[in-house]
Amino acid sequence: MRPAFSVLVLTTLVGCAQGLAVAVALPALWGVAHSASWLELWRLSLWIILGLGVIGLGASFAHLGRPERAWRAAAMWRTSWLSREVIALPAFLGIAALSQIALFSLQGWPVVLAALLIASALALWVCTAMIYAGVRFLREWATPLTVLNFLLMGLASGCLLAACLALWRLTPHAVQYGRAAAVLLALALLGRLAALLRLRNLAPAGSMQTAIGVANPAIRQTSKGFTAGAFNTREFFHGRSAAWAAGMRWSFVLLGFVLPLLLALLTPQALRGLGWPLALASNLLGALAERWDFFAQVRHPQNRYYQAAL
Repeated sequence: MRPAFSVLVLTTLVGCAQGLAVAVALPALWGVAHSASWLELWRLSLWIILGLGVIGLGASFAHLGRPERAWRAAAMWRTSWLSREVIALPAFLGIAALSQIALFSLQGWPVVLAALLIASALALWVCTAMIYAGVRFLREWATPLTVLNFLLMGLASGCLLAACLALWRLTPHAVQYGRAAAVLLALALLGRLAALLRLRNLAPAGSMQTAIGVANPAIRQTSKGFTAGAFNTREFFHGRSAAWAAGMRWSFVLLGFVLPLLLALLTPQALRGLGWPLALASNLLGALAERWDFFAQVRHPQNRYYQAAL
C-alpha cells in the first residue's frame, strides 16, 4: 500500500509523546518526592507531550479530503477503532493539560492524574494499533504483534526522550532512564524482527480466481485494466522498487533500533549530552522508516486484480 506521510508523522510523534508520558508519570504514580528537579522535569515533559500531540494531530488533517468534517470521525465509536482513536487522542492530550495545570497550581502531580495519563496513553496505543490489526483480510497487520510493536516502539522512543531530558533537568536519574530505554529498544527490535519473520512465509489473501470470481485455474493476466492512473492504482501500490523497499527495511532496523541501542549503552558519561540526543534523533528517523515499511509491506487483496501484468 502507499504510505501517507501525514500518518507516518502522526503515529511517530504521538507514539513518542505517549512513551514520554508513561516514562515520567510512573515515578509520580510511585510517589517520588515532589522535589524542584522532578517538578521541572514533569513540567518540561508535559509541554513536550502537548507539543508533539498537537503536531501529530495537525498532521492527521493532511490526509483528509474534507478536514472541516473531521469531527464526524468520532460518530462510529461503537464499532470503529478509528473513531475510538479520534476520541482517545484528545482525551490523552486533555489529561496531559490538566496535569500541567495541577503541577503549576498544586506544586505536585496528583496520583489520579498520573494514573489517568498512563491509562489514556495505553488506550490510545490499543486504538491506533487495532485500526490495522483489526483488518482481518490484511494478513500482514492482522496479528497481536501489531499492537505489541506500536506499544514497545512508542515506549522506547518516549523513554529515550525522557533520558535526554533527565540529563538536563534530573541528572541523578538519567542513567535509570537510559537503561530502561536500552531495554525497551531491545524488546522493540525483537518484536519487529518477529513480525518480519512472520512475513517471510505469509501468503497474501485472495488469488486471481477470487478477484474476478472465476474458478478456472488457467487464468492469466495480460493487462492491469487501466490506460491511466486511478484511485485503486495510486492508493494500494507504493510505486517504489524492491531495492528501495529493502533499503527502507534495513534503515529502520539500523537507525531505529541498533544505533540508538548502542549509543544508549556505550556512550561515555561525559559524552551523553551529545550521544543520547543523537540516539533519539536516529530512533525517530528510523521510526518514520519503520512506519513506511509497515504500510508498504501490505499486499491488499484488490491488488490481485489491479496489479501490473508480469
